[in-house]
Amino acid sequence: MANLPDFNSLQNENLFKSVLKDKFARYAFFILLFLYLTVFLASFISPYTKDYSNRNKAYCPPSKIYIINEEGKLSLPYTYNYIRYFDKENFETKYIEDKTHKYRVKYFSKGESYKLFGFISFDRHFYDVEKNGELYLLGTDINGRDNFSRLLYGGQISLTIGFLALLVSFPLGMLYGGLSGYFGGKTDFIMMRIAEAIMSIPSFYLLIILASVLPANMTSIQRFTLIVLILALIGWAGFSRVVRGMVLSIKKKEFVIAAEAIGASTLRTITKHILPQTLSYVIVAMTLSVPSYILSESGLSFLGLGIQQPDASWGNMLKEAQEFVNIISRPWLLTPGFLIFVAVLSFNVIGDTIRDVLDPNSRER
Repeated sequence: MANLPDFNSLQNENLFKSVLKDKFARYAFFILLFLYLTVFLASFISPYTKDYSNRNKAYCPPSKIYIINEEGKLSLPYTYNYIRYFDKENFETKYIEDKTHKYRVKYFSKGESYKLFGFISFDRHFYDVEKNGELYLLGTDINGRDNFSRLLYGGQISLTIGFLALLVSFPLGMLYGGLSGYFGGKTDFIMMRIAEAIMSIPSFYLLIILASVLPANMTSIQRFTLIVLILALIGWAGFSRVVRGMVLSIKKKEFVIAAEAIGASTLRTITKHILPQTLSYVIVAMTLSVPSYILSESGLSFLGLGIQQPDASWGNMLKEAQEFVNIISRPWLLTPGFLIFVAVLSFNVIGDTIRDVLDPNSRER
């Protein structure tokens, strides 16, 4: 009898289909699917490794790919290398194409091998250029690193940090809120005051303080792990408060009383019979929380307190675009900001659609 109510499970069976019926949610889903597939296959798609750097091509503009030759006929894709020179009149460095030699663009060419999942080995790249050729689809940064390749590798951090933080914050918030609501009384009062104290801390400023005191000699992997933990440990309190309110009403239901009557333990009653009934809210909250984690990591990295160079994340890549001259003359440096905007917007659209599907009355509020 303890598992009688299956309203949420019935709703969630067709949740995916219901969400995809919405045109904007469908577009958002496929955009996110495309983003995650590309960053997942970064080593296969990117023409350069994450450590590649050509100091002689700092701030090189995007390469142009030609499919029409000089005679006006259709040709295999090719490109030209850029030559850097100094413009004495304007006192600036400029680039022009060296049209004395063409470099053919190759697809599925053999390159540096890498492993997927640690055991599936690949030694080919989706596209490459002939020997001695240079192909920068989105130009280069101040250190001559290919922006397109760094966007793919940086996306692995920026797009995964939200889900990793959820693995810590949401189980903690659900269990904490479940215990508080179930026991009630003084236990509930004390636990909620603790949660409210944590909620009152300005989260972003706390992130800045904690990130700034991290040892300078930490690797990016260690720093990434700590950022995930910091984001998770300050994000569970507000979520637990909502769960607690839902548990206060659910614990009086007949199926909970029946579970207690047959001798189910407190922990089992909470985890097996009460918390699953909050699944509708949890799904919506998780979807809408990922963008905030993405923005937090990007903000920290933008300020130089997150992922450190030479490792890439969309936040520290966007830092180069803060100079006015770069925004005007090198607009390709704004690409990380555009991708952050697209990813956050897509998650919010899907989250709002899931909320409307699970709670149709919310549209009328």
